[in-house]
Amino acid sequence: MRKGKIAIIPLVIAGLVVLFQYFSAEKVTNPETGRRVRVALSSEQEETLGLQSYREILSQSQIIESGPEHEMVVRVATRLARATGDSAKDFKWHVSLIRSPQANAFCLPGGKIAVFTGILPYAKTEAGLAAVMGHEMAHAVARHGSQRLLRTSMAQTIMAGAQFSLGDMDPGQRRAVMAAIGAGAQYGVLLPFSREHELEADQMGLLYMARAGYDPREAVSFWERMSSTGGQQPLEFVSTHPSHGTRIQQLRDFMPKAVAEYEKSSARSTR
Repeated sequence: MRKGKIAIIPLVIAGLVVLFQYFSAEKVTNPETGRRVRVALSSEQEETLGLQSYREILSQSQIIESGPEHEMVVRVATRLARATGDSAKDFKWHVSLIRSPQANAFCLPGGKIAVFTGILPYAKTEAGLAAVMGHEMAHAVARHGSQRLLRTSMAQTIMAGAQFSLGDMDPGQRRAVMAAIGAGAQYGVLLPFSREHELEADQMGLLYMARAGYDPREAVSFWERMSSTGGQQPLEFVSTHPSHGTRIQQLRDFMPKAVAEYEKSSARSTR
């Protein structure tokens, strides 16, 4: 092969490996949207890794185990867990309140939830907290982490194939080409995929909080409070999350369906 030429065979092999990774991966259905997706790990593997990560995080954190804030977090988690229905019937739900200034919360595979005290002033109300926790629980139910792991693994395979195919190229040219391919994968595939998951979790979280008896319109109020904090947001196309404006608009667009669920829930509770 002459200097600067691209070897096709490594790319072909990488492409075949990617096809194998994709078609051999388990296919699952999102219980709320009906969307068919593929995941990298079995639900048992996800649960094991989620529990390991949860225990490690808790061992390094200050856990609040009593008091009104703790009681509120447990109450919201219990109501939302029931609202997920059969889609998470095998989850072993557990929630912890962590003393931290971080305005954050998460839910790991298998139903391991953590809420940081820093998010509570932004949540403001129990329904606001339900918006936050419902979103995070939706990520676990939809198995978003395992979906992203599969996409990342496929992207890494393509990158490895490209690296081998450019092996005879001038080092400077090779670095430039690999940087371009990496940027294309990051900004054209992985980040949009992550933002799609965020918006899907928003919609699922709205349904969960509505079924649990929390007014889903509080989710918009929560994100309006978050957007008014004055913090600088990165440009949307370079972020794993949609902008506050995009998120609020998507929530408003989906709100009629969520409000209908809320009204049904309210009607059942008054019988």
